[in-house]
Amino acid sequence: MTKLLHKDKPIIGLDIGSTDMKVMSVDLHRHTVTGYGAIDLDPLKIKKALDEDNEYLLSSLQTLMERKLVGTLVSEEVALGIPTSRTFSRTFTVPANAEKTLKDAVAIEVGQYIPLPMSLLYVDYEIIERNDTTITVIMSAVPRKLVDNALDACNAVGLNVTLVEPAINAVARVLKLTEEGYLPTVIVDIGAANTDIAVLDGSVRITGGIAKGGNTFTLDIAKKLGVTLENAHQLKVLNGLAPGAKQAKLTSALKPALRSIITETRKVIRYYNERLSNDRRLEQILIVGSGSNVPGIGEYFTNELVMPARTANPWQVLDFGELPQPAKQFRSRYISVAGLANIPKGAMWQ
Repeated sequence: MTKLLHKDKPIIGLDIGSTDMKVMSVDLHRHTVTGYGAIDLDPLKIKKALDEDNEYLLSSLQTLMERKLVGTLVSEEVALGIPTSRTFSRTFTVPANAEKTLKDAVAIEVGQYIPLPMSLLYVDYEIIERNDTTITVIMSAVPRKLVDNALDACNAVGLNVTLVEPAINAVARVLKLTEEGYLPTVIVDIGAANTDIAVLDGSVRITGGIAKGGNTFTLDIAKKLGVTLENAHQLKVLNGLAPGAKQAKLTSALKPALRSIITETRKVIRYYNERLSNDRRLEQILIVGSGSNVPGIGEYFTNELVMPARTANPWQVLDFGELPQPAKQFRSRYISVAGLANIPKGAMWQ
């Protein structure tokens, strides 16, 4: 591992998602946002741009930097977030006396559990826990083409990428600062098209996910109730699962997608409890992301998983100063890029 020390310049966050791209610059001494912006992306085009050619990625990044920025960015040094669904993360243990051959152990994990050959991946790992007999290691892998295309686009607009991480790790960083994330926590990050799930226990121990998100909720409501997508979105964010005249119909519409997310969350919880917990008990579920704006969703998760769950509100530590704030309904989309922008200098590993 190479420590990257940035004594001269702060870090800005840039998050490339499957449906949007965000940038944010934060003064860490005052917790003040100096600049931010977002641009929506075509999901099919951005997937192709990350997997094949990066023309769409570059043009979108140029538009974000030139026309969508509110305020100013304090640096060209970038912490880059990439879609969690495109990464592979695993936590495993090895005997303490095997530390010298840790690279070999990582290679074995990649060969057994990741459906791509090592030659097509960037692989990194970190020791996150140790005792007299065992070492606990977290390993992350990501397709080389995806990272290379993202780096090329950043370089083309004058940005220097100094760290790459899955977006869920950036979310975890914010929750550790603001939402009692020091407790063993299940994170459910509901985006527009995907839901990422992770266990945060000091660090992110395991990730999972499913291709359903806030847009799925809207489409299901529109179909079930026979209304336009615009009306369906309003019903989702204003009524959701909360008590009211429309509760039964809306709950019926939302349940199939929510059950799929619950099922995937159970899998992640079970894996942690059976293989990683060391008898530590999961304490809470934090629901975040642009698709989490469904009234009553915290209570639904609490009842289904028999664990305290709530929608997280991590914005109390960020001050937008004199900048106009994002509209309330859009604030949740910035949690991952806020986490990227909140990396202390010298605290990186890659």
